[in-house]
Amino acid sequence: MNNQTSLLPLALRGLKDPSLFRQAALIDRNWTDAAVSVDVIDPASRSVLGTVPDLSAEQTQDAINAAERAFALWRKRPVSERAALVMRWHDLMMENADDLALILTAEQGKPLAEARGEIGYGASFVKWFAEEASRIEGHVIPAPAGDRQIVVMKDPVGVCAIVTPWNFPNAMIARKVAPALAAGCSVVIKPSELTPFSALALADLALRAGIPNGVINVVTGMPTQIGGALTASPVVRKLSFTGSTRVGSLLMAQCAPTVKRLSLELGGNAPFIVFEDADLDAAVVGVMASKFRNGGQTCVCANRIFVQAGIYDEFAAKLSAAVTALKVGPGLQEGVAIGPMINDAAIAKIKQHVDDAQSKGAKIVAQAPIPTSGQYAAPVVLTGVTPEMIVAQEETFGPVAPLFRFETEDEAITLANATPFGLAAYFYTESHRRAWRVGQMLEAGLVGLNTGNMAMAAAPFGGVKQSGLGREGARAGIEEYLEIKAFHMAGLD
Repeated sequence: MNNQTSLLPLALRGLKDPSLFRQAALIDRNWTDAAVSVDVIDPASRSVLGTVPDLSAEQTQDAINAAERAFALWRKRPVSERAALVMRWHDLMMENADDLALILTAEQGKPLAEARGEIGYGASFVKWFAEEASRIEGHVIPAPAGDRQIVVMKDPVGVCAIVTPWNFPNAMIARKVAPALAAGCSVVIKPSELTPFSALALADLALRAGIPNGVINVVTGMPTQIGGALTASPVVRKLSFTGSTRVGSLLMAQCAPTVKRLSLELGGNAPFIVFEDADLDAAVVGVMASKFRNGGQTCVCANRIFVQAGIYDEFAAKLSAAVTALKVGPGLQEGVAIGPMINDAAIAKIKQHVDDAQSKGAKIVAQAPIPTSGQYAAPVVLTGVTPEMIVAQEETFGPVAPLFRFETEDEAITLANATPFGLAAYFYTESHRRAWRVGQMLEAGLVGLNTGNMAMAAAPFGGVKQSGLGREGARAGIEEYLEIKAFHMAGLD
């Protein structure tokens, strides 16, 4: 063990490149400290993993100024050069995937194998948008007069504020920053104060890739001062946020005076419908993939599982067997499927939802064992769940699988849509007629037929209703960072 490794916290001593563990903010290529720091807690051990500076509004403004200076030059770089630098960033992510996964697990808690999957998932967006950079195209509109040409052009939005959550601290940055850079924008990233180290490691790799000074800035610390500076600044032309609907609505209001472009990926309350003609074994696999990924701490996880009456008991038994077999423990432990929850507040919310359901008649029919100490919540299956329970109305964000009974297709669709949210929805059926009917009627930005996984770079990701605005991924993802300009050229005859 070399001296640099010996100074690392225990959870990170497996890093091949210890310099990726940064405990400073990044402003204009300068690693920056502050008078006050914020502790970052390892959720598996409850010990301090490290600290990051709690930046002031003034330091945030320094980052905005750096991004503004960088934007003036970055937007002028040939598309081929921008694409090559973004692709080099992708390559460095994949070369350092093991270290990025270890940092992610240490600060967020998810199992190491799942963290490795997130690194690959995030990198896939970087590769996708490096390739999309060369496909930013305008067009010519036939003019109504013979002396005129109308050319539709696309310009980068400008400086973008990127505010990311703790549950996918690597992938959410990659999914937002890659299209911004490919379009010619510069960014100021505000990662969650709970999981800042993944963002800082990615920024370090971006510098190594040759992305110029100030194009990527990372401001760390508590959200109030930083968020206020980002939303108030007229220089920041766009804000992209993933998080709760409550915070998203607040940011939307704060952005209104400067009329910023917004991309908001907010809360969900995803239905998962299992019809009588479904392949039940496949549906169980789908629930396990959707509901228990990241311990249920995802915005697209199945929050309400609707099962048709004729198969309800059989499905509950199959799902119970799968949930009971889950191994819960520290994310670095071999074979663990569910890691710790992010903090005690998350555990308290999970307990509230389960206790409320039980008090109103629901029953726990399966429960996986958990360690005796640490920030863990037991994966459970609840039967006899009804719409008046809190678990039906709020996003649990934990490993709780509530089973609702329904009789008819129309009833299932009505129950599924009875929420102000509309991010993801899933259903299982073997009938192509039902597949088409239900797929059209579900009110969600993402609908999955016979699958529990819909997140991929090639497809647009985003919600309707109070689940947000805009789309990430696919061709739509880069359009969020482009402005349309109609260039009228007259006097040509």
